Amino acid sequence: MKPGYVIVTPLPQADGQLKARPALVLREMETFGDLLVCGICTQMRHFMPGWDEVVRQSDADFPGSGLRADSLIRIGFLTTVPRADVIGYVGRVSDLRLNQLLTRLSALLESHPSPIRRVIGLIPARYASTRFPGKPLALIAGKPLLQRVVERCKLSPSLAGVIVATDDTRIAEVAKQFCRVELTRGDHPSGTDRIAEVATRLDCDAVVNIQGDEPLIDPAVIDAVAGALAESEMSTAATPIRDAAEYDSPNVVKVVVNATGRALYFSRRTIPYLRDQAARPAAEQLAEFPFRKHLGIYGYRRETLLRLVHFPVSPLERAEKLEQLRALENGIPIAVVPVNYDSVGVDAPGDVARVEALLARAETGA
Repeated sequence: MKPGYVIVTPLPQADGQLKARPALVLREMETFGDLLVCGICTQMRHFMPGWDEVVRQSDADFPGSGLRADSLIRIGFLTTVPRADVIGYVGRVSDLRLNQLLTRLSALLESHPSPIRRVIGLIPARYASTRFPGKPLALIAGKPLLQRVVERCKLSPSLAGVIVATDDTRIAEVAKQFCRVELTRGDHPSGTDRIAEVATRLDCDAVVNIQGDEPLIDPAVIDAVAGALAESEMSTAATPIRDAAEYDSPNVVKVVVNATGRALYFSRRTIPYLRDQAARPAAEQLAEFPFRKHLGIYGYRRETLLRLVHFPVSPLERAEKLEQLRALENGIPIAVVPVNYDSVGVDAPGDVARVEALLARAETGA
C-alpha cells in the first residue's frame, strides 16, 4: 500500500469498538510492516480547521479517491494498522493533496522551543593577537577596550548578566574590576569553544556571544539577537551593505536568508550573483538588490551551543573559514535579524584614534 492510497481497515470508534472505515495511507513503515494512516469520515460537523482536510465531490481527485460523499481526512486521528488488517483498497488522492497534508502535519507536530527566561552575555577575550597583542586591555579614551564593550552590554535589558571568558590572567585581573570573569582552558580553537566551556557552568537558557573588540556595540542589536532565540536555536544579525568597497571584500561576510528570515548561506564571496547585472559597477548592483553584511554577534540556546561545539569542523566551514557554516551543515537553523547598526571594531592599533573620535562625537551629540 503506497502513500496516498485510500483503504478500508478496522478503526476504533467513540465507543471503543472497531469498525471498518476508510483511511488514508501517509507512510509505509517497512521496519514493522505497518501503515501510518489517518481516518476518514463523512461527519462534516466534526471539521477542525487547521487539522482536517475536506475532500469535496467537486475536487479533481474526488472520483479517483473512491469516496462516496464529501469527507474529512482527519489529520488529528493518526494511527498505525498492520498490513494484514487492511480489508481493501478504495482509491487514492492526488500527490498534491498528500504532500499538502504531510507538510501541514509536519508543521503541527514541530516542537515549539521552550521559553527563554535567562540570557547571559558572554565576551570571549584573548591576549594574543597577530595585529594587536593585548588588544582587550588597550585604552580607549582612558578605559580598557574590554570595559567599553562590557559597559555597552550592560545597557541591554535582555541580558541577565555579562561575563568575560578568558584564559589570560592579565585580562582577568583587569576585567574583574568591572565584570564577572570566568577563566577557561587555553587550548580552545575558537571563541565559540571558549564560551561553550563557560556555558556548561552557567544557570541560563541562552547566551549571546559578543565580540570583545566592538566598544560601540548597540545594546538594541544584542536585544534583537537575544529575542530571536524565542523561535530559533541560534540567531545572529545582518545589516545592509551600502559601501561599494565592502561588496567584493572577503573580509566582509555576506548572508542570504529565506522568506522566514533564516540563513540560507554565509560567504566571503558576494552572494547572490546577479547574473543579469554582473557586468555593472558594484554601486549599481547594490542599488539593484538588498545585499546583507553579516555582523559577528551570535545568540545560542544553551543546549544548542553545547551540541554545536561537539560537531567536527565541516567542509564548508573549512573552505570559507566561517564557524557558522558548521551549524547550517548540521541542520541547526539560524535566525538572522535585520538591523541598521554597522559594526565598528578595533582590529589594529590604528583603529583606536578612529573609535575615540566616534566616542567623542557620540558624547557631544555631534
